[in-house]
Amino acid sequence: MKQKILNSLFIGMDIIFLIAIFYLAVYLRTSVSNLQIPNFNEIILKDFLFVIFIILGLFHHEKIYTIKYDFWQESLKVIKSFALSYFIVLAMLTILKTNLEYSRLFLSLYFLLGIISMPIFRRYVRKFLYSFEIFKTKTLIVGIEKEVSLFKKEIQQNWYLGQCYTEDKYENVIIISKGLSTEELNKCISKYIQETSELYVVPYITDINFANSNIIEYSNIRYNTIQIQNRLLLPKNIWIKKLFDFIAVLFVIPIFLFIHIIISLIIKLDSKGAIFFKQHRLGKNDNDFVCYKYRTMYENSDGILESYLQKNPDEVAYYDKYHKYKNDPRITKVGNFLRSSSLDELAQIINVLKGEMSFVGPRPYMLKESCKLGESQDFILKVKPGITGLWQVSGRNDLTFKERNELEVWYIKNWSLWADFVILIKTVKVVLGKVGAR
Repeated sequence: MKQKILNSLFIGMDIIFLIAIFYLAVYLRTSVSNLQIPNFNEIILKDFLFVIFIILGLFHHEKIYTIKYDFWQESLKVIKSFALSYFIVLAMLTILKTNLEYSRLFLSLYFLLGIISMPIFRRYVRKFLYSFEIFKTKTLIVGIEKEVSLFKKEIQQNWYLGQCYTEDKYENVIIISKGLSTEELNKCISKYIQETSELYVVPYITDINFANSNIIEYSNIRYNTIQIQNRLLLPKNIWIKKLFDFIAVLFVIPIFLFIHIIISLIIKLDSKGAIFFKQHRLGKNDNDFVCYKYRTMYENSDGILESYLQKNPDEVAYYDKYHKYKNDPRITKVGNFLRSSSLDELAQIINVLKGEMSFVGPRPYMLKESCKLGESQDFILKVKPGITGLWQVSGRNDLTFKERNELEVWYIKNWSLWADFVILIKTVKVVLGKVGAR
């Protein structure tokens, strides 16, 4: 009953918002009628309701109202629903020969507004409704202690899931297979599937994103296979990523040139030396390239570092683990700001223009770090390094060198264009919040 009430509230709020977008699109389309574009034959809401029902139908098809998704996964499903609805509506109007009665500009404006604003609207609606404990789903988590603690922390911090941990009167169950034997796992599934209609099993393998995989059924023998692809090594995806970088560069270049002039001036005013710091880094297929950064250190500062390390030997051990110093004496005042805001890496847009880097990818490793990459070296160096990446938005300096490598391997195995978009959005948030940068 609680879930039905919650779903009704979500559907009701979505309908209200879709109607609000309709009136906003009408207002915006009407306001540009004086320009040299076709006249707008204003339509009434009653004649537009079929569009709203198509969108809601696709929301239902994507199981937005029946499964609690993470914000980013749900946002992708919302955007897909709007995009598909747009083409369905255009096709229907053409087949029914009523396309002249509807302004194509108005329809495009409506769906564009929906794609941009609907995920944000749903986020605030969920935040409000899930602020009431009654609407949260009581969830039992089963598994070894370490893995259970990890999931408990996730559902506590990720309020968008609308879950709360409980060991009593639970409504669904999450079984974490890692650490459990096959026999223990089967017993858990058999036990809890009798007690709840919602049972989730976390796969033992954690370095594959199964959300991007296809499940194939072998009905005669009652087995399933999971299709796994190395997505970033598929030729089609390589070209998609290149196109994404090209389009992103076109948008970023004007802003980059403006910021470049300002950064160049403050670097020159702060200390003597070049504007750029250039260093050979490992690139795709183990080919090194000259990587650009804005200079953040005093020139000829090796002596400063040597003296500092003699007085602070603990910094040597810290560097061996994290490949950074806690307090680097070589960094200038302006350099400290550039690093804390990650603006020093903005110069790598030059490398993107030269085709040596991507906007998103593994970090560009130093040549001397090659031997430390271990078994992951060949894997990581099969793709272009990126200005930002999964490790930059997943803890940054709180991660060890090994943990960074694991994240980058995970990124390559599970690449998607949406994942790149999400990482870029999260990077902006990290940069603005100056999270983890030193």
